[in-house]
Amino acid sequence: MADVSTLDTLNPAQRAAAGYGERDAGRDFRAGPLLIVAGAGTGKTNTLAHRVAHLVEAGVNPQRILLLTFTRRAAAEMTRRAQRILGQARAEVKLPWSGTFHSIANRLIRRYAARVGLDANFSVLDRGDAADLMDLVRHERGLSRAEKRFPRKDTCLAIYSHRVNTQRPLAETLTNVFPWCAEWEEELTGLYRDYVEKKLANQALDYDDLLLYWHAMAEDAELARDIGAQFDQILVDEYQDTNLLQAGILRALRPSGAGLTVVGDDAQSIYSFRAATVENILGFPAQYTPAAAVVTLEENYRSTQGILDAANALIAGGERQYRKTLTAKRGAGAQPRYVTVLDDLAQAGYVVTRVLETRERGVPLKRQAVLFRSSHHADVLELELVRCNIPYVKYGGLKFLEAAHVKDALSVLRWADNPKNRIAAFRALQLMPGVGPALAAKCYDAFAANAYAWAGLQHFSPPALARAAWPAFAAMMGELAVPEGPWQGQMGRVREWYAPHLERLHDAAEVRAGDLLQLERIAQQFGTRERFLSELALDPAQASGDQAGTPLLDEDYLILSTIHSAKGQEWDSVYLLNVADGNFPSEFSTGRPELIEEERRLLYVAMTRAKTELDLIAPLKYYVTQQSRSGDRHVYGAKSRFLTREMMACLEPLTWGEADTDHIPAGGRPSVDVAGKLRSLWS
Repeated sequence: MADVSTLDTLNPAQRAAAGYGERDAGRDFRAGPLLIVAGAGTGKTNTLAHRVAHLVEAGVNPQRILLLTFTRRAAAEMTRRAQRILGQARAEVKLPWSGTFHSIANRLIRRYAARVGLDANFSVLDRGDAADLMDLVRHERGLSRAEKRFPRKDTCLAIYSHRVNTQRPLAETLTNVFPWCAEWEEELTGLYRDYVEKKLANQALDYDDLLLYWHAMAEDAELARDIGAQFDQILVDEYQDTNLLQAGILRALRPSGAGLTVVGDDAQSIYSFRAATVENILGFPAQYTPAAAVVTLEENYRSTQGILDAANALIAGGERQYRKTLTAKRGAGAQPRYVTVLDDLAQAGYVVTRVLETRERGVPLKRQAVLFRSSHHADVLELELVRCNIPYVKYGGLKFLEAAHVKDALSVLRWADNPKNRIAAFRALQLMPGVGPALAAKCYDAFAANAYAWAGLQHFSPPALARAAWPAFAAMMGELAVPEGPWQGQMGRVREWYAPHLERLHDAAEVRAGDLLQLERIAQQFGTRERFLSELALDPAQASGDQAGTPLLDEDYLILSTIHSAKGQEWDSVYLLNVADGNFPSEFSTGRPELIEEERRLLYVAMTRAKTELDLIAPLKYYVTQQSRSGDRHVYGAKSRFLTREMMACLEPLTWGEADTDHIPAGGRPSVDVAGKLRSLWS
């Protein structure tokens, strides 16, 4: 066994999870399948990092550990923690096979490309490029000219993605998730058939294809054995967020479950709209014989007990689950408040008042957060924050890679990397003055007919407007496409070539040039062009818009976030908007019991983001949309069905708002005989 010192800082449940397994007679480390049910705030990341360190201490080669996470940053953090746990005396621990499901899939598919009918230099389409390709096929099939409203490209891609990742029939996806598109089932089937053929012809894989190809490889017994034999231990983080493809891959790599550890919390499974299924974690132990071991973490290091009591009462009302009761290490604390307000304007007023009061007590704005079910729920609050001069950041916005100038520059590199990438070629060619879609198609067809020989670009006859710029473009493409050419410096070469075109094609060229300089710096961190392009497509950076906005001049700001974006975060004080039926659960999720249960888990996730103070706010009135801004038509909010008697016993009820202060005189004989006047009208 490994030195217990790597585990002695853990509580008993964490220690049992991190140290699970033992050495066999041959001194090799062995462990059966293990599920770690990690409740909110119970030190999941710390426990998993200690398990990695324990495996290394026990003699497992770090090169043979596969660590699958849902973000690249999470994988890097796990590696750093494991190194810190092992101490500086050991050589640096490197986990070369740590990363997201999609990034690991990309590496394995390239390794076995010939076995699955791909070129090793296939392209990975980001979401924007995949949507553009979908739109191209949509137009070619005449669906953009349909007499009735046909789904737009992003909706078509969302339907395709959901059907692929759930492995359910298209009709089921349409009925359950996109009912307004159900009449187009036949047309969508043809669209997706042609979309797949286009990708195959372009040697391009979209985000979903990475899992599809890995899953197909895993279904081949020989390939599954080859891939599985590369790893002694497989660890999976956030297992409750996996879909059927991901679970199937793991079963194929480890049919017996030997050396497989998965970590997650069924109570935080909230991504069914991305095709994740809670059944993966609920059914994990039973898929092995004997059943997988289950260790439950219940000691919470984040929240006070008052908050946890309410969260425990909420989740206990659910159906099928791993039962657990979170206990706080931080003490009792105050009960969460259940605040009744008149309407959304009063709700905004309450939040502003509480935020400022809390700030005066020494809690910075950054340690306070307002959470909501949908982004538009914060509209009235945002206006009030601006009026009261309270700075805030609202999470969301365009992806960095969706900015037009960034896509322009990357299209050049993507075409150079894969000459069959028709989408990248079309965009790169149209950067030339005077070159539109028709000329771009003509040039690319000639290029393909010439066996994708880059020298042929020099002989293409461009339009008059492009003649001066064409030789430099053709020469650059020829230089970039040389397989043995050096990668470092290529992004800089593209940036310098693109500079005059940037000024011609886009406004605010100076601002956009800064983005491209930043992209060049990012490129320097990657050893190969393929790795750079793949990682950008699989783990895109986020930005709030196409250009840089007004600089943040305040040292502090309030956090506004949807609950889905808040998962994994924590704040001292949390204000949760619109806790009423119709929002919790959402009116769109009341048709099926499993959707209602996911809504319960969503509320649970929101509540467990709070460390010290939690306010659940419930407006009495909701104003009807499609009326003037000052209209009075409204409905009354119904109390959330999740707020049972047991849960309400854990909350402090509070009514907030101005009382009616109109003076009501004492009773007596009326001085004005209004009743007599009314009677006289009909006498």
